[in-house]
Amino acid sequence: MWNPAAGHIGGSVVPLGHTGPVTSPAPLPSRLIGVAERIPGSLSLLAGPSQGRVSLPVRLAWSGLTEFDVTDPRQRLTLYRTLMDCGQLDDIVRYVNATLLRRDWPRIRRLTARRVIALWERRLPELRA
Repeated sequence: MWNPAAGHIGGSVVPLGHTGPVTSPAPLPSRLIGVAERIPGSLSLLAGPSQGRVSLPVRLAWSGLTEFDVTDPRQRLTLYRTLMDCGQLDDIVRYVNATLLRRDWPRIRRLTARRVIALWERRLPELRA
């Protein structure tokens, strides 16, 4: 019979595993590290399409949608949020359209981490309007 307090079944000892001091693993680095450097200095730098489909590389879209129709507001929001979270500056400049970003910003603000939004609005104050 198993006796959890004694760590054995009947008369035989069952090893309980690691018995040394318990330490917490090192915390993961913040996903916000480097976000500010990935935000373009001006909306005029954004050269993304206003129509058609965008196919993201696997390093950005490894599960779920990998191709996005930018004329579909839901797909576009998913695309832009993915780029804001995971994209590098070159990705953001290449795939985000300034006019569409401005139009979608009120919805993006509600769906994205406040700290990320604050960084974007600090760099691009015209988004706050």
